[in-house]
Amino acid sequence: MNRAKHDNLTSTEADRFGLASAALLRQGVQKLPANVKDRLYAARMKALSVSKAQKVAVRSNVLAGNAGNWSSHSSPLWDSVRWAAPVAFLVLGLYGIAQWQQDSRINDIAQVDAALLTDDVPPDAYADSGFLSFLKNGPLSDSDSDSDSDSASLDPSHR
Repeated sequence: MNRAKHDNLTSTEADRFGLASAALLRQGVQKLPANVKDRLYAARMKALSVSKAQKVAVRSNVLAGNAGNWSSHSSPLWDSVRWAAPVAFLVLGLYGIAQWQQDSRINDIAQVDAALLTDDVPPDAYADSGFLSFLKNGPLSDSDSDSDSDSASLDPSHR
């Protein structure tokens, strides 16, 4: 029971005990021979190199304040904005990309429509499968001479 009474030291008593122990150890080190000091130093360095890195516990994030100094105080408003802002930027970015792609599709369709409407060939000709094969294969060589004579006979300006 007395032992439990001695284990509860106040912080000032613990500080005094620590200082007294350090002073006694310093005096004892001065009396040691040089070879013992060297072996103790080598053993300490070996122990430090083998020891695992200790994890440091972080209690809260530290942010730079308005004055430029480091502060660990955070407001509830900042805590909610900290996660909401990136989500909002992501949503706005995706919306912008979708709008850009939709405008791009509309412009492509408008270009095709303009090309069809301003072309000499009527839009109904593109629906004809014979006209599509004509565009792919080109005119037939023996029908070229026939088409020239037919067009000359049908054209009233050549008469």
